[in-house]
Amino acid sequence: MSDVAAVNKLVEKHKELKREIAKVIVGQDAVIDQILLAIFSGGHVLLVGVPGLAKTLMVNTLAQTLGLDFKRIQFTPDLMPSDILGSEVLDNNREFKFVKGPIFGNIILADEINRTPPKTQAALLEAMQEKSVTVAGHRYQLELPYFVLATQNPIEQEGTYPLPEAQLDRFMFAIELTYPNFQQEVDVVKKTTSDISTEVNKVLDAKEIIAIQQLVRRIPVADNVVEYAVRLVSKTRPASEYATEQVKQYIDWGAGPRASQNLILAAKAHAALQGKFSPDIEDVQAVALGVLGHRIIKNYKAEAERVTKEEIIKNLF
Repeated sequence: MSDVAAVNKLVEKHKELKREIAKVIVGQDAVIDQILLAIFSGGHVLLVGVPGLAKTLMVNTLAQTLGLDFKRIQFTPDLMPSDILGSEVLDNNREFKFVKGPIFGNIILADEINRTPPKTQAALLEAMQEKSVTVAGHRYQLELPYFVLATQNPIEQEGTYPLPEAQLDRFMFAIELTYPNFQQEVDVVKKTTSDISTEVNKVLDAKEIIAIQQLVRRIPVADNVVEYAVRLVSKTRPASEYATEQVKQYIDWGAGPRASQNLILAAKAHAALQGKFSPDIEDVQAVALGVLGHRIIKNYKAEAERVTKEEIIKNLF
């Protein structure tokens, strides 16, 4: 199949995916779109939202429609790295045998990741970056495709361990989930308080998702679009020659080179889902907020004057 035919097929599959997910999930279209962009680009996602917004249900439904193995890890203050990676145990023959932890799956939901200590948070780093884990000196490859979708509650901060910038940078997107509107909440209540269960159909499988990821990487990008993405990221750095006065005034630290890479990858996937065969500047702008928002650090002046990251990033366009 040619790449042109593959892009056209992807557009149809994307529409079918959205229809299946909509059977269970009411609203949240923008969130689902960004998660699918990350999956098709081979990235990871951080979901930030208060309890009760169906984060777990959303990820589980996605896993079903994508035909992937889904594992949920509830992060708690007493969770140890071995609890998620696995450990070596003695079998009946007095030989060490590796027992895999819940990190071995296709889609991993790291629930309330900021509730666990940094040592356990760091155990995810190798899995996210290298698609492998090392236990007792042995390296184990994770099955592809592999995605981590982490959640965190923005309200309760007592007893939490905020993710360090190095780990935040591993996530392609950080997505804020908002409350549904009135009609959506009415629909949610109707769906969840009846005895009717909805089955979703599998639309893709692991092999097809890997093929889509390879297709996204093959999509050509014009030099001016790459330069625009790199310049956009450079503008977030206060010491850069491209930095705006607003950035110099309100930002302590800007985004790194991984942001430029993720901008282009996400823009490629965004273009493909629109049926385009090469991304343009509008595709970069469409994914910029999710890619850059968690990678820039505001200073106290920005907090005091209630200047939002969204406002700063949109002004960079």
